[in-house]
Amino acid sequence: MAVALLSLAGVFLAFYLVAHNLGWTPPLLCGTGDCGIVQSSSHAWVGPIPVSAIGLAGYLALFVLSLMGLQESMARSRLIALLLFGGALAGVLYSGYLTYLEAAVIKAWCRYCVASAILITVVFAATIPEVRRIRGMGSG
Repeated sequence: MAVALLSLAGVFLAFYLVAHNLGWTPPLLCGTGDCGIVQSSSHAWVGPIPVSAIGLAGYLALFVLSLMGLQESMARSRLIALLLFGGALAGVLYSGYLTYLEAAVIKAWCRYCVASAILITVVFAATIPEVRRIRGMGSG
């Protein structure tokens, strides 16, 4: 349930950034940091895809998987556990890379990116108990 709630928060956060990247919203309300600099950098896109869209897809996938894992018929699924843990691990590693880019390359910080980095780290921490299920040791 924690992963579902945290992932849903990530969906909203990432969607806000996607909406900005696609020009659907006015300039970002940042308050602190340099969101505009980060979001307009060459590192904010992977080819034609905004990085925020990758984050949105990842958070959506984690949200759907976590809801599936809450269903009684799938509550002991090792595959769901593996996908949750692996997806969160991939997310935290990619987020770490993006945070490095902000610090060392762009030299600017986006508060929404930092919030997402913290959020995916907490999601990852919440998936660590899934390792037991992946190994087949968890009985519920």
